[in-house]
Amino acid sequence: MAMAFKMATTGMWVTDECKTSFMEMKWKKVHRFIVFKIDEASWLLTVDKVGGPGEGYDELAASLPPDDCRYAVFDFDFVTTDNCKKSKIFFIAWSPSASRIREKMLYATSKEGLRRALEGIHYDMQATDPTEMGMNVIKDRAK
Repeated sequence: MAMAFKMATTGMWVTDECKTSFMEMKWKKVHRFIVFKIDEASWLLTVDKVGGPGEGYDELAASLPPDDCRYAVFDFDFVTTDNCKKSKIFFIAWSPSASRIREKMLYATSKEGLRRALEGIHYDMQATDPTEMGMNVIKDRAK
């Protein structure tokens, strides 16, 4: 398995699949969102779920577990007040209250390494429950 980028802080590896999926979302628009997961046994950051172009925010929110941490990127399309179509990519660090403390610490220390590996993210969000990353929050940030 080819490794793309090693995160210096935690020794975690970002797989090529993570970067390839992100570039496909960013340039080809074949994904609406990507959920990433850390495999603690192998120290690899892998793709957990990919949302197709027809899927939206509700499917992203449903794919985040209530008791495990994850990272997600979401491609948000919107129309400005000037009637221009725009797209912004959101990075979401999902760390629910019910997750283990060790897991929260691992995801918190690995976050910046993944952010550096995924070039082109516009907004960064931290969420511990669905209301902190709701569609209204995303719309407000994208203005």
